[in-house]
Amino acid sequence: MKEKSEKQTRKNGKKHHRFLIGLGIFLAIIGITTVWYINHMHYDIEPHEYYDVETLKAEGRSYDKSSVVYMTSDISPEGLDKVYKALNVNPTGKVAIKLSTGEAGNPNHLAPSLIKNLVQSVDGTIVECNTAYSGSKRMETEMHMQVAKEHGFTDIADVDIMDRDGYMKIPVEGGVNLKENWVGKNLANYDYVLVLTHFKGHPMAGFGGALKNISIGIASSEGKTRIHTGGVFSKPPIDLGSLITNQDVFTESMAEAAKSVSDYEANGQNIVYISVMNNMSIDCDCVSSPAEVDMHDIGILASTDPVALDQACVDLVFKSEDGDSLRERILDKNGLHILTHSEKIGFGTRAYEIVNVDETQDEADENILKDDSDEN
Repeated sequence: MKEKSEKQTRKNGKKHHRFLIGLGIFLAIIGITTVWYINHMHYDIEPHEYYDVETLKAEGRSYDKSSVVYMTSDISPEGLDKVYKALNVNPTGKVAIKLSTGEAGNPNHLAPSLIKNLVQSVDGTIVECNTAYSGSKRMETEMHMQVAKEHGFTDIADVDIMDRDGYMKIPVEGGVNLKENWVGKNLANYDYVLVLTHFKGHPMAGFGGALKNISIGIASSEGKTRIHTGGVFSKPPIDLGSLITNQDVFTESMAEAAKSVSDYEANGQNIVYISVMNNMSIDCDCVSSPAEVDMHDIGILASTDPVALDQACVDLVFKSEDGDSLRERILDKNGLHILTHSEKIGFGTRAYEIVNVDETQDEADENILKDDSDEN
């Protein structure tokens, strides 16, 4: 009996030993994986610096070139028309109007009443692509069209969900993470793209501007997944892939995808950008119940360079007395990295010169009054 008991004790001891070894291996794996994950996901926060030409010169910072960004504080159809005309472009052929239709329930998207006159003046077709995140009503074309209708966009123009019939691949030149970009197939049906962006915060990108509008916005649902995961995954939704993708890889992929779209549009000759800075929350129009708008409306900006345009919008947020929450969101997500990487891969410039079309108009009006006075 005693011998049997000793055998059982030894047997139990071996089991316990094996358990401890297994537990040790398991904990080691967990520890190694945790360390890897922390290092893999780490990113440094880039400090904000102003990139308007006046500041660059005053601080003695060098720059190779700068782009013009037109601005008005008049957020109205007339103000929108002023900055558009300042661009001095003449779209020909079939014109796509790229905007965000906004998630169902989101109240902050561009108002159809604001953009109606401009969209119709160029005989534009509003274009979008399906989303790639769980819970969205815009993941499928039929529901996406329903949301577009509910938000009033189908009342002012035809709406085309460009990836309703799939995607096409366009090359990414100079990309670090992406070699090709999967965009809505119907992009090929348009000769010119007018990008209308509602500038605001974003829970993943830090901010949503023109670059995001032509990268994530023009990518098919599969293409969106690739951008969010640095080209690793392509099957929606993005949820899992985003959990293991470094933040800088995501924003770099957005920059690379945006460049590919610009390159596709005759190397940027057939695409222009207008951004509206109103109803600004820390959340994107893709959020059905966004955080409250907590800063004042600023104006409408336009440029042929989306990098300079986004930089100008960001700078205006950092100059705003009530922009604390949006500034924090931008920095927390290292949102500025999309601008850094865009310039690094030869896409656009962060240096810009603001041309205030309100002041230009005021000067013109003063000259007209002066001429009338001289004649009298």
